Amino acid sequence: MNAPTTTAQQLPDLLPGLDWIADPLRVGRLSQDFAWFSPVLKRDLAGKRGDVAVRPRTEDEIRQVVAACAKAQIPLTVRGSGTGNYGQSTPLHGGVILDLSGYNGFGWVRGGVGRAQAGIRLSDFDAQAKPLGQELRWLPSTYRSATLGGLFGGGFGGAGSINHGPLAAPGNVLAVRAMTVEPEPQVIELRGPEAMLLHHTYGTNGIVLELEVALTPAVAWTECIVSFTEFDAALEFADRFGAAPGLEKKEVCFLAAPIPAYFTSLAEHLPAGCHAVMLLVAPHSEDGMRDMAARYGGTVSYRKTADEVEKSHKSLLEYTWNHTTLHALKVDKTLTYIQSGFNPATRLEQVKALEKALGGEVMMHLEFLRTKEGAFNCSGLQLIRYSTEERLNQIMQIYRDHGVQINNPHVYIVEDGKQNNLDPAVVSTKQRFDPQGLLNPGKLRSWVPPVAKAA
Repeated sequence: MNAPTTTAQQLPDLLPGLDWIADPLRVGRLSQDFAWFSPVLKRDLAGKRGDVAVRPRTEDEIRQVVAACAKAQIPLTVRGSGTGNYGQSTPLHGGVILDLSGYNGFGWVRGGVGRAQAGIRLSDFDAQAKPLGQELRWLPSTYRSATLGGLFGGGFGGAGSINHGPLAAPGNVLAVRAMTVEPEPQVIELRGPEAMLLHHTYGTNGIVLELEVALTPAVAWTECIVSFTEFDAALEFADRFGAAPGLEKKEVCFLAAPIPAYFTSLAEHLPAGCHAVMLLVAPHSEDGMRDMAARYGGTVSYRKTADEVEKSHKSLLEYTWNHTTLHALKVDKTLTYIQSGFNPATRLEQVKALEKALGGEVMMHLEFLRTKEGAFNCSGLQLIRYSTEERLNQIMQIYRDHGVQINNPHVYIVEDGKQNNLDPAVVSTKQRFDPQGLLNPGKLRSWVPPVAKAA
């Protein structure tokens, strides 16, 4: 039997009814995400791009593309809005960019559960759910553009993880509807733990079509900044307020000096040299938050109600999580970052020790949250004054030597980043959904194609 001879560039002629993108500049843009946050990834992924992109709007259109690629053995790279940071949407071996941002229908909200197509923007999902009294449990700083499928495929959590943990916490994602990559694609519903085998795998082991997620009652969150002159006072307030069970909040972000100085548009609210804590707090918990802030010597230097936030079209969320890195890079392009997970039992001691050891070279940015097991903790997105790749690796090792876990954001292989110990079931799922290994090839090291196994 002869090998298929169809190329990716020929697919628009074979499927003329679809929304194909062949312009080299547009295909190049669709082959990128925010991997440029890392000077290492910027170098390693330079020149990598797809051959053609397509933006399907229905399940049947997705099926047509997938079937054609499976028959011709053409690589497929799935993307949402490209707000990831690890080169998830950059193909290593060309092929088709499957842009699912047009497959964005809202399904339903029933009680505390919602369902939608993978390409829906998180902000659009919330806009549909809030009139029904519900909202998403977690919201990354990229919520205006990030898609639900993209968050599931390459994200972690965001604001709200302080209450519900990350996406990976049991009970957050209830079901996934996914398509296999075969000449006759199948659509399969996965529920519970089985659905989570597709989480944070960069679209390497299945094409997610729809997600069913648990929601939480909607709250009109008030946004505040509390500024401090002392590092320890700001840190201890953030930790104490974050852990306080009776004070309702959605976001607690600690930013050590000099990070607040990078937020030029908020300069009037951030005194020179200050440490800042950014908060989303329920209106009925604001007085309690202010009392606690005063006890630690903090000053509430910024406050907006939910109505004011909506009218301004600006949210403090867009200064937290990975947006902190983005704002800093706009001012100083020599910076980069790391991602760290502390020990819940010794988190403050670890933070203070690392600030003492690396302060000046590493700038402390912490997001307070619940772990997927439920423990109160903080996760770091520290900014780094980048000098060399060798020094960057040394800094990450210093963190490990202090008992802090590093989720390396300077690698594009699934196993080298967040999924340090990959569940073998993830690879089994790829065999089930992508038997030819066409999805984002080269990103899942544990996958060995059947031909290679036989050899």
